[in-house]
Amino acid sequence: MELAWYFYPLLLLAGLMAGIVNTLAGNGSVFTLSLLLVTGIPAGLANGTNRVGAFVQCLVSVFTFRKSSKFKPLLQESLWLMIPTILGSIIGATYATQVTDELLTKVIGYLMVFMLGVVLLKPKRWLIETAARKNNKSILNFVLFFGIGWYAGFIQMGMGILFLAALVLLSKYSIIDANFIKIIICVILLLPALLIYIYNDQVAWKPAIALAIGQGFGGWLATKYALENESAAKWVRYVLIVMITLAIVKLFNLYKFLI
Repeated sequence: MELAWYFYPLLLLAGLMAGIVNTLAGNGSVFTLSLLLVTGIPAGLANGTNRVGAFVQCLVSVFTFRKSSKFKPLLQESLWLMIPTILGSIIGATYATQVTDELLTKVIGYLMVFMLGVVLLKPKRWLIETAARKNNKSILNFVLFFGIGWYAGFIQMGMGILFLAALVLLSKYSIIDANFIKIIICVILLLPALLIYIYNDQVAWKPAIALAIGQGFGGWLATKYALENESAAKWVRYVLIVMITLAIVKLFNLYKFLI
């Protein structure tokens, strides 16, 4: 699908913003998916196109994060969670190619309303330090991350928020450590889902490459910030609240009441 030339600088900028927001919190697809839809790309095709930049962004973030002393311990703890997440992602991505754009929009919208309540609930719980743990290999974690993987494969938009909610509120990681685990898992998670979208011809490659360049740079900037700033946890929560709110306004067309 050919786009007008002026959309490509906008895609680079949207990718940059999404890379920063996705790495620090989640829901950066508010920028990328919204712009892809504005260009006239159908929602199903936009959903697949959006996966390319997200994968590149996570890959860049992991390579930046691997220099940290936290990388190896968090990598080891994330391995068990990868198994159910990947299984769920494959099933979710397969199902997503068979549903209508209207259903996709409704699912995203109601989930974002739920997640806003989760993030606003007991703000101090989002500023904890990582708790000591004996074992992450529980049935509850397996089922929970299978569900998150299914959603990530199905839609992707907002999956970072789901990961953070599970890792912070249930697994008791700090929001920064939870972010790093989320990024590690997403590198593996996004690949099989992306391959399914490619196989089903659900990627518009020129817009996807423009987004990938922006998101890769944004992911690098945000990872550096999270590693080097002690106040990052507080700002990550603020970013979460803003991005979920923007998603709700967009998906339910609430902006029309302000016009």
